[in-house]
Amino acid sequence: MPRQDEPMPTPPPADVIEPHTWTNEIQTRAEFDRRLATGSLVGLTIQGLHLDLDPVPDLTGVEVAGTLFVGCRFASRQVGADLVRRGANVVPPFSGLAYPTQPPHLYTPEELAAGFTEGGFEAMYDTRVYAHFRAHGGALPDVREALGQRLHDHGVDNALADATRTWLTTHGPQSVVGVMGGHAVPRGSAPYRMAAVLGRELARAHRLVVTGGGPGVMEAANLGAYLSTRPAEELTAAIDLLATAPDFTDHDRYTAVALQVRKVFGRSITPPGDGTEPVTDYRADSAALTTGDLDWATCGGLAIPTWLYGHEPANLFAGRIAKYFSNAIREDTILRLARGGIVFAPGRAGTVQEVFQAATKTYYGTDGASGAYVFLDRAYWTTELPVESLLRPLLSTSPFGDLSDTIHLTDDAHEAVHLLTAQGGAPC
Repeated sequence: MPRQDEPMPTPPPADVIEPHTWTNEIQTRAEFDRRLATGSLVGLTIQGLHLDLDPVPDLTGVEVAGTLFVGCRFASRQVGADLVRRGANVVPPFSGLAYPTQPPHLYTPEELAAGFTEGGFEAMYDTRVYAHFRAHGGALPDVREALGQRLHDHGVDNALADATRTWLTTHGPQSVVGVMGGHAVPRGSAPYRMAAVLGRELARAHRLVVTGGGPGVMEAANLGAYLSTRPAEELTAAIDLLATAPDFTDHDRYTAVALQVRKVFGRSITPPGDGTEPVTDYRADSAALTTGDLDWATCGGLAIPTWLYGHEPANLFAGRIAKYFSNAIREDTILRLARGGIVFAPGRAGTVQEVFQAATKTYYGTDGASGAYVFLDRAYWTTELPVESLLRPLLSTSPFGDLSDTIHLTDDAHEAVHLLTAQGGAPC
């Protein structure tokens, strides 16, 4: 137990960890046109809009003092220069990047896979961004590239907040469940099938499934959520088809079979338009990609991957994908969202790191109350990697009381779902 004379840690103030709604951010062309009609854009932040497309807006007589244009495209450089002269702040899209500096919405599987049909894995948008990332310093880029990546990741932060706001308002923060586990688990294996059943049952229990967006256990959980409205036999059949390309290092076959499963078994949630526009060309602005539409949440859930691990094929079964350059931001974001509990399937160093990173947040109450910690495969977590023996005594000494009863071990996916849905949160 902590010594009585030691200061007891406390969580951050409520206003620090609660989601915020910023009414001054404009991310759709429809909202921009509505504000433009008033004759003033003063104090607004305009994000990632194509203001060079018909009908091209006339900004000459509009008040723009203090307006921030981030990642917007204008009909000419003169338009941007004139806005600056009249008191606006303009951060234009960086030239020469393979990605948008201010993505206005989360990625869809279709966007990350764009180009695969024509040129295979190497031609995919996701792969091309990873190649750009590696060619410009990887995790240690030069200043120009670093700024571009930070702007991109801020845009993803913003889009993620917009995309999850309606879900959290409707179901509450305890309805979001994280699923962690090994990326190397082969398709068709027993652990893969268990994670897929888990994802399916969680989605059917009105939980938003959140994963790290990689292959293995993460793909399986999103797959289960993706087919949650379909008969269980179809999930089995989908896994059997995926098992014909079990190894994620066989990039082309692995991706091709995933796209085949999406075509045969599940409906797709596509971006606005016909889905053929390049991912960096956000021509159509749609509230369905940001706030009101929750189809994505019940058709695959959420994946939060990183280009740091861009050598792994994209997980194409999540409904929305918040892909970051910064792995640190990505990991913290997953754990911050998963207030309804976390499932830890067998994994190695990365999964163990996530266990104790999550435990730190729970111990100190950093993001508020936590749900259950459910460890799949009792023998693995008590004998092979005895994480439980360290975690339980740690959480028993939390400043907020004995939290060791949040730890559960099971060998059954259905029991895991029961443990998570019995902790409160959204009604089933």
